[in-house]
Amino acid sequence: MILGVNVDHVATLRQARLGTEPDPAMAAALAILGGADGITIHLREDRRHINDRDLDVLKNSVPIELNLEMAATAEMIRIAKDKRPDLVTIVPEKRKELTTEGGLEIRSNKKAVKEAIKRLRGSGIKVSLFINPLEQDIEISREINADMIELHTGAYANETGSGAEKEFLRIENAVLKAGQVGLVVNAGHGLNYYNISRIAGIEGIRGLYIGHSIISRAVLVGIERAVREMKDLIDASVITQLKQRVAKMESARTA
Repeated sequence: MILGVNVDHVATLRQARLGTEPDPAMAAALAILGGADGITIHLREDRRHINDRDLDVLKNSVPIELNLEMAATAEMIRIAKDKRPDLVTIVPEKRKELTTEGGLEIRSNKKAVKEAIKRLRGSGIKVSLFINPLEQDIEISREINADMIELHTGAYANETGSGAEKEFLRIENAVLKAGQVGLVVNAGHGLNYYNISRIAGIEGIRGLYIGHSIISRAVLVGIERAVREMKDLIDASVITQLKQRVAKMESARTA
């Protein structure tokens, strides 16, 4: 299972003084040393954190997957086709939101998203859709030819007790459904060092995309250590899940 590290909030800190530091590209390099399998950036319409220069530098310096989150606008599609990141994740975007508030309203924007996918894939760019863990949204994602999806885990991250359990089961079922229709599945939003283990233990998830919690910890312990600690938690959960599968197979064989 891969870990994609979002470095947007390194740029947020830089923009607090409208200066040149800290540099998202330097943060990306250190995240890779810490074990990151991919780097994610969200180029917003208002350029509130990541800017065009950041995209240029990261495209020319990141030796692993560069995932560009963006809205399905004409400007962003043009930029993506020009810069050619390894992966584009189409996300919803509102000017006044603090962070992405939910998955794409894919049912009401089906035609526009389908056209964006067609144009991006025509340039050889893989496309992921950031969607809510709903069966209908998964079916539409397959119908309009997305390469993969990223399930929005924010509701799970924000709930506690029985509410969190309900949201976890929703994600688990969504992963199963996506696999059945042939979609590659990622997950992300709101994941942190305390809630990551259960999500990382779900069979069928390709990658987890995490930003805020890693950058928050990095302020205190450094980004290499923060990434390594998250990667270790993910790896431990994957190993546990594999051991459980082997144990079930052995039990069935000897029954």
